[in-house]
Amino acid sequence: MTVAPAVARPPTTREEQPHVAEPTRRPVWLLLLGIVVVWGIGYALFRGRDTLATPFVQLTGVQHWINGIRDDIQTAGQTNWFFHGVIGSVSDFANWVITQLQNLLSHPAPGLPVPQIGWLGVSAIFAWCAYAAAGLRSMVLVLVATQLFGVFGYWQDSIDMVIITILAVVVSMLIGIPTGIAMARRAWVSTVITPVLDAMQTMPSFAYIPFFFILFGPGAACAIVLTIVYSVPPLVRITEHGIRSVEASTQEAASSLGATRRQLLRKVQLPMARRTIVLGINQCTLAALSMAVIAGFINGPGLGSDVLQGLTNINVGQGAVPGLLIVVIAIALDRTTTAASERSERRGRQKEGAARVRRIALVVGAVVTLVAIYFSHTYLQAAQFPSSLDVGAHLVNGINSVSDSIVNALGGVSNAFKNVISYGFLNPLQELLADSPWWLMAPVLLAVSWVIGGIKPLLTTLVCEGVIFGTGLWNDTMVTLTTTVVATVLVMILAVVIGVWIGRSQRVDAAVRPILDGFQTIPSFVYLVPALALFSPSRFTAIVAATAYAAPISIKLVADGIRGVSATTVEAARASGITSWQMILKVQLPMARSSLALAANQGLLYVLSMVVIGGMVGAGSLGYLVVSGFVQVPLFGKGLAAGIAITALGILLDRTARAAAARSRR
Repeated sequence: MTVAPAVARPPTTREEQPHVAEPTRRPVWLLLLGIVVVWGIGYALFRGRDTLATPFVQLTGVQHWINGIRDDIQTAGQTNWFFHGVIGSVSDFANWVITQLQNLLSHPAPGLPVPQIGWLGVSAIFAWCAYAAAGLRSMVLVLVATQLFGVFGYWQDSIDMVIITILAVVVSMLIGIPTGIAMARRAWVSTVITPVLDAMQTMPSFAYIPFFFILFGPGAACAIVLTIVYSVPPLVRITEHGIRSVEASTQEAASSLGATRRQLLRKVQLPMARRTIVLGINQCTLAALSMAVIAGFINGPGLGSDVLQGLTNINVGQGAVPGLLIVVIAIALDRTTTAASERSERRGRQKEGAARVRRIALVVGAVVTLVAIYFSHTYLQAAQFPSSLDVGAHLVNGINSVSDSIVNALGGVSNAFKNVISYGFLNPLQELLADSPWWLMAPVLLAVSWVIGGIKPLLTTLVCEGVIFGTGLWNDTMVTLTTTVVATVLVMILAVVIGVWIGRSQRVDAAVRPILDGFQTIPSFVYLVPALALFSPSRFTAIVAATAYAAPISIKLVADGIRGVSATTVEAARASGITSWQMILKVQLPMARSSLALAANQGLLYVLSMVVIGGMVGAGSLGYLVVSGFVQVPLFGKGLAAGIAITALGILLDRTARAAAARSRR
């Protein structure tokens, strides 16, 4: 059979080609420039008019109305079925559980000078639990961490902190894992709950406090409820992700063998998603610890109130020692839960001999633990941490001396840096934002959100502006926005410089990434202590703390974006003879712009969360109003309104930044 030769077709002419409309791209930078020009002219003409600034002690109608609601709830708390029956019962039960655990492990039990289980028994229990969950290394880590509680002189408060954290994690697991499973298996459940989780995870941690303070008042019950509510969302999301990530072919194979939905969940989905779910517990644990520290503001038990006392007294050592213990607890919990997740994956491959040795070790460890509990319950020497090993007071004095030396040595440099940022950037921007009339500033924010993100962020911004306006705290919100913007700019400068460095070098990555991981385990509250030592109470202190808190996540995202640039593209650019600077500026950074946008989004939210807490160290504005609402009864309405304004500002910034990140990927 002969084959007809292929007939070469003439090239298609331009006229014959189908018309493909090129997507129109808005001149974003030109539009932003136009907005800035109009804004600047308006500011020059109407500076200081209609800024909606109010004196600190003056309350608006809405804030008086919130005070009235507070009074009504307190009155109803004596008789109302919901506030007295439901909320009162929950509060009483939570207080009873925490009191029983404290009598058992940390506080003197009734009729005894020490807890039912003292230092030796508690140490043995923690070590055995760590070995059972995560292995020998975690057991050693937890044992060392537990002894540091006594060495630093904060045994009781440290155990209280662990009690609150673990109790919150247990309750969060009972709520979060079933909810995550339901979301993974029922689309409508996910559709209903996902927006709620979005809102909860957008809210800065500080903004949670007023809502629960009004229901439960100060104390342990409010702290535990607050911690549970804050730590549940990450566990729900990661559990849903883990169940959904089980391969469809595996599920189909199980279904074809006749497995029911319940069997599919119990024998296929949960075992295969176990590692992911344990990682969710890890994130839940760190979130719980972070909120348990912040709960010190409402007299929650634990180390948070000790750090707060140090900050209030402007005593760096007094705040740093409990802060160090919080870091120790965070590292121990993080490493133990991480090791537990890895162990769950290795368990199926473990040889029978190793499994037998482990079972014997668990039995022996249980016997040793029971003996330690008996001695710590019976003998005072085994119940109390040896006072001769307590070096807490010396440590406080030592840290204060070192801090003073550092401040004296770096005082000139730190003050110069502070003045450059404050006078060169912070003050002018604050004047521009806070001294512009509200009727000028509101359209500017709307226009920026539309140019950056599109119509949806514009609508979100409109709603959030309405909420902020309704709280009567427009001017304070603009001041908080200023601090947030300045800190975010500093974060992105660090993220680009260090992220590019890490992304281009495996050696630097190996050296720096563990440090970033360590910084990410530190609760936000702790960052205030060293910032306060260097810069004393001021807005800039909060900016420094916020920058340090937000930088690790942004640096990692930028580094991953740089590393994700195709090797072929990099090689082709290198073959063309470009320099390293040209490679960074013209190839890697432009191709990693979606990662840069995501880094800015995450940095922005982390910064806002920290800037609000920075109200304690001189940042003022919304964060300070929230704190004032706790300690001054007439200002409660203003404090709760500030919490609402913080939430609205967080949603506004998050939605706009998310839309900008999505646009950069297109």
